[in-house]
Amino acid sequence: MRARARRATVVLVVGGPLYGGAVPRLYATSDLHVTHTGNAPLIDEIQPDSPDDWLLVAGDVAERADAVIGTLATLKSRFAEVVWVPGNHELWTVPRDGGELRGETRYRHLVRRCRDLGVHTPEDDYLVWPHAGRPLTIAALFLLYDYSWRTPQAENASTAEALAQARAANVVCTDEFYLDPDPFPSRPDWCDHRLKISEQRLDAIPADHGTILLSHWPLHRHPTAPLRHPEFALWCGTTRTEDWHLRYRAEAAVFGHLHIPRTTWADGVRFEEVSLGYPREWRKRARGPVPLRRIL
Repeated sequence: MRARARRATVVLVVGGPLYGGAVPRLYATSDLHVTHTGNAPLIDEIQPDSPDDWLLVAGDVAERADAVIGTLATLKSRFAEVVWVPGNHELWTVPRDGGELRGETRYRHLVRRCRDLGVHTPEDDYLVWPHAGRPLTIAALFLLYDYSWRTPQAENASTAEALAQARAANVVCTDEFYLDPDPFPSRPDWCDHRLKISEQRLDAIPADHGTILLSHWPLHRHPTAPLRHPEFALWCGTTRTEDWHLRYRAEAAVFGHLHIPRTTWADGVRFEEVSLGYPREWRKRARGPVPLRRIL
């Protein structure tokens, strides 16, 4: 399916007044999974330091559309600006959410409801963070994955063979059952479509701007190194974005999905994995749950 024609990106510069003389802060969160028992109360901890602070939400708020929108509405009531990108869980078609919305239609439904709240999405003009040494365009990206992140054993295998090897290792992402790519033939086809749209918009960012690259799936493979099951990297990204942090002058790349919250670096660029994760995960960490991370 051919990529739809897209108008050139128009970058908005938004700057609110300083609060008590302090510079506003840019925060991020992801993988809140608010329908999992123990996570919903942590939304109360996602608070700004001032009403001029902004929040980036890197996907996987919930599987049900009403839970996604209700949570984003709460966060928008606290922060001056909220930018959301979808994760795989928002795109799932699950019986308890009605089952009528799937694929692109489900995504567009969530975009419309976010716009009603004043929450920015990958379909909206990029905001610019004006409180840094240079303008930083916040590029909200919806990209998916294309099964190109392989284990060494599957490096020369076909996609079908790579997936079979993962199944043999008892690794299968739930997306294979719930993430419908309709109207695209497959998730890699949808990913290809989203990559083309995103590159067009990123190429239009002024050359004197840096960027904050916001996505659910990591843009570079290095954050997947600690995965307990390396086969799961198949569902985590695409080789086609491996140079985007350099190509688009990233100050930071913000993402979730892996449930391995930490700061890493590649080519001098900071990568921030900002996920909260499931209660069974954060309860094992000495620091406990961290539902909010400061980016700038």
